[in-house]
Amino acid sequence: MVARASSNGRVRPARKERAEEAEPGLAERALASASFELRRRIPKADLDERDPDYIRDHLPSLWLLSSLYLRADVRGLENIPETGPVLLVGNHSGGNMIVDTFVFTLAFETHFGVERPFYQLAHNLVLLLGQFMPWVPNLRKFGTVAAGHDNAQRALDAGAAVLVYPGGDYETHRPSWESSKVDFGGRKGFIRLALSSDVPIVPVVAIGGQETALFLSRGEGLAKLLRLDKMFRLKVLPISLALPWGLNVGDMLTHIPLPAKITIDVLPPINLREQFGDSPDLDTVYEHVTGAMQERLSALAQERRLPVLG
Repeated sequence: MVARASSNGRVRPARKERAEEAEPGLAERALASASFELRRRIPKADLDERDPDYIRDHLPSLWLLSSLYLRADVRGLENIPETGPVLLVGNHSGGNMIVDTFVFTLAFETHFGVERPFYQLAHNLVLLLGQFMPWVPNLRKFGTVAAGHDNAQRALDAGAAVLVYPGGDYETHRPSWESSKVDFGGRKGFIRLALSSDVPIVPVVAIGGQETALFLSRGEGLAKLLRLDKMFRLKVLPISLALPWGLNVGDMLTHIPLPAKITIDVLPPINLREQFGDSPDLDTVYEHVTGAMQERLSALAQERRLPVLG
């Protein structure tokens, strides 16, 4: 704080700016309290919540959704190691209704069996909202846990396959006309995770999810204005046109996805230390992984004739 001279020659501390002096207003305190309460209600990850019997019972409904409604085509499952921990890295699409994950989960569980441990990382808010949406299966029983390094590390240490979406809410809410773009936003935590766990990275490339609604904007400026980034770790407040809401701001209650054809291609595993040495450069690995995924995504986009129809 800068000192100022008073009229009598004495030195007195300068007054702080009003913005610094002002205490948080009632609205800010209420929002902060709501944010804390929401976070408090989200249980910590418990790997034992995954229920193979529950998954087995719900595979038929997933098959109906994936095969008849979304006309899913999943390729390359043989590229996933048959046993042991593996980090599956996917591009993220479809807003908060991630049909890609449902499609891939069906394919994975059918190919490897429900007894093989398989976990998917999701934003805390998605897990919380899932508790209030009876039309969505119990995500935790399917193996979905809150996104975070510790939870992913715990699952990999337990020998599981773990699906992560480094692009997170930033990528899944990108405009629909960027559907054929891999955009992790420079996030490299997945590389550190693979190195610390010494597991291979298997890229999972999907297209079609960004056609399940018309995504117009991430709404980054709106999220910052409303301080959602500070309170809920939400960097975006997306705007889309989606069923049944019409204009859909935030996608908080998800939406009814259009029957867009979903195609997923699993690429060969990348063993980081074998390919890049004992101490790989993160930027080099990042460019390699995202480059391989982008090349495949562009090829998948070339196969599509029309939006939604595929």
